[in-house]
Amino acid sequence: MAMLLAARKCPFAVSEVGKKITRSATECRCHVTIPSQETPSHSRRALVCNSFSAFAILTFNCLLTPSPVLGKDESNDQEVGDQGVIGAIKSLFDPNEKTKSGKVLPKAYLKSAREVVKTLRESLKEDPSDIAKFRRAADAAKESIRDYLNNWRGQQTVKSEESHVELEKAIRSLASFYSKAGPSAPLPEEVKTEILDDLNIAEAYL
Repeated sequence: MAMLLAARKCPFAVSEVGKKITRSATECRCHVTIPSQETPSHSRRALVCNSFSAFAILTFNCLLTPSPVLGKDESNDQEVGDQGVIGAIKSLFDPNEKTKSGKVLPKAYLKSAREVVKTLRESLKEDPSDIAKFRRAADAAKESIRDYLNNWRGQQTVKSEESHVELEKAIRSLASFYSKAGPSAPLPEEVKTEILDDLNIAEAYL
């Protein structure tokens, strides 16, 4: 719409459609240098042509000029993405892991300890009347406890850790009860509660 209006006011510009914008700007400026005895209407047409051509050149230049801000943002996004990938790779091969309490411990230890907490808790909460399910849960707990003790009992890297202390306490309580009452004796609620409390404390440090 703006170009149509400018074309009506400047016949010369109409004749120059299809030529380069820079030539239109140069030729329109020639009208400005015409002597002052020209009629006011002719001077106005020359001024409109010059203004329109300057606006067209400015718009064209703005479209060709790249935005440095966008390039910088894209570069920053790529750097962040690269750092994330590198961090994930390092974490994958790192033998250690940060716990909930902020300590860095061996991943193998944390995996084994968490498995003891999970399976022993499930076995304590299982209904003894369902013999098949209760036995499966108890067997899983015994297997995870055996694996944990074989690999981590007395290990200097975890010996003084709160999670290790609490897990050994829970395991000793369970073993002490069955050694006195027999392997088939039902576990009293107070013993269950004590062991579950120890498991909860240990889990908080894993």
